[in-house]
Amino acid sequence: MKQFTLPQNSFLLLLGIVTLAFFWILLPFSGAVFWGMVLAIVFAPMHDRILRELGNRPNTAALISLMLIVLMVILPVTLISAALVDQALGLYAMVSGGQLDFNAMLRRIVTGLPDWAGSMYERYYPTVLSTIQEKLAAGVAQASQLAARYAVNVGSSALNFLVSMTVMLYLLFFLFRDGRTIAARIKRAVPLSSRYKKPLFDNFTTVIRATVKGNVLVALAQGALGGLIFWFLDVPGPVLWGVVMAFLSLLPAVGAAIIWGPVAAWFLFTGSVWQGAVLALYGVLVIGLVDNLLRPILVGKDTKLPDYLVLLSTIGGMALFGLNGFVIGPVIAALFIAAWSLFASSEEFHGE
Repeated sequence: MKQFTLPQNSFLLLLGIVTLAFFWILLPFSGAVFWGMVLAIVFAPMHDRILRELGNRPNTAALISLMLIVLMVILPVTLISAALVDQALGLYAMVSGGQLDFNAMLRRIVTGLPDWAGSMYERYYPTVLSTIQEKLAAGVAQASQLAARYAVNVGSSALNFLVSMTVMLYLLFFLFRDGRTIAARIKRAVPLSSRYKKPLFDNFTTVIRATVKGNVLVALAQGALGGLIFWFLDVPGPVLWGVVMAFLSLLPAVGAAIIWGPVAAWFLFTGSVWQGAVLALYGVLVIGLVDNLLRPILVGKDTKLPDYLVLLSTIGGMALFGLNGFVIGPVIAALFIAAWSLFASSEEFHGE
């Protein structure tokens, strides 16, 4: 291995310190920086096409790409968020006012059980209902506390969101304009040979595009379909539950079924048989089919990751990094597979 001189080692130490300090400074805006980079990678083909159509005018092309993202992504998300908050507050008011009594709903479910199930429940599980009722009461109390806390902090939260959005859009403009130059400098600075850098960087961008586009499209489709059937069946807060199903659909295999499954069971146990049957069939044949058909095509095919690894990396990523983890998890998994594949096939490490 090459031996560095004292000045070189000192410079490398300084390089590491200032790099850590730089990331520490960016930490308050890590989410904005992360999503700015993700959007730049995902929409890079669109921006390149606009740049070619304009005859290589980088500033104008970057501005147009930025405005298109605002219209296609930021504005719809803002409108859906406003509707989500409105329906969440309405649902909370219904729970607080007693219009939605979860305890009464549980009693109806127990009453609607078949005779054999009811007798078994009375014999072996007489305290289950009361325990569930206590948990629900505690959950409602916690929700009221969170709602009160949110009402107090709504001003600062809105300000933080506005600042983060401004930082993200500002960064996104320069990433569109100077992205290729920045990427080339990063590739050159990484201390790896081109044999390793090219497949790793290509895999990195491919997985980000496939994960974001695939998961977002699946989430939008399942959330819209779930909200539509909830609206048709007159379930309170269809937009709220549609958004919740969209977020949960980021988890492969399970996803939206966490919401529509219990609602279908509640319909069946409370005597609304046709509503429960329609929701169950719709959930399996329509909502579930979207996940089974689109996700392997949009995510697994491009990332070249098996379904189980996509599931585990997505769940693990979201557990560690929150919502950002649905991108970070599969990216780390794909880089793990790519790095070990390069290691296994490399003659440098095996002496072949």
